[in-house]
Amino acid sequence: MPKYVIERDIPGAGKLSAADLKGISQKSCGVLSSMGPQIQWQHSYVTDDKVYCVYIAPDEEAVRKHAEMGGFPVNKISKVTTIIDPITAE
Repeated sequence: MPKYVIERDIPGAGKLSAADLKGISQKSCGVLSSMGPQIQWQHSYVTDDKVYCVYIAPDEEAVRKHAEMGGFPVNKISKVTTIIDPITAE
């Protein structure tokens, strides 16, 4: 199944409290649960003013539906074509 990186503009994201991040995570997991196992959130990277989320989903439409249902911004969705890491260099 395809993997996607979702870029979300969230001003002040890096200053969100642990409680705020927990609430956002709980909201996302609740929406994912209602959508079924075909879409999965792997993890997210929080920076000063953005959040980059990694999802496995059947298509971009499912990613957008999750964001709409959860009230999350979506500024860009990129389909991952290849994953490389240090082992790739060997």
